[in-house]
Amino acid sequence: QVKLVESGGGSVQSGGSLRLSCAASGFAHYKYCMAWIRQTPGKGREEVATLADDGSTTYADSVKGRFTISQDNARHTLYLQMNNLEPEDTAMYYCTTEYGTWCPKWVDEYDYWGQGTQVTVSS
Repeated sequence: QVKLVESGGGSVQSGGSLRLSCAASGFAHYKYCMAWIRQTPGKGREEVATLADDGSTTYADSVKGRFTISQDNARHTLYLQMNNLEPEDTAMYYCTTEYGTWCPKWVDEYDYWGQGTQVTVSS
C-alpha cells in the first residue's frame, strides 16, 4: 500500500521560500511518476510539478523558474523547493504518485495522494 506523507508547509511573506517534503513508501513496482498538485477553493486543482521515472520534470507556467521538484537518491523522499513565493501560491499542496514510466496526462489519473500540507503566502 502506497503511503505519502507531506510536511514543510506553513505561512510565509511574499518573496520568501519554503521546502515541502513527501515521505513515500509502499511501492509495489519500481516505475512510477511523482508530482506535486495544489488545490484552492477558487481555482480547483493545478499540477505544479512532475518528476517522471526517467528523471524528466515538468512545471506549471506559473511556477517555472521559482519551484524545483527533486527526489533523494533512494527515491524515498520527494521535495518541492519553492522560492520567491507569491500570494497566488497559497494553496493546499498534495504529493501524488502513479505507477508507470510517464506521468499521467490528467490530475484525476493519479491514484495515490497524501493528506496535503497548507502553504499560505501573505503580501
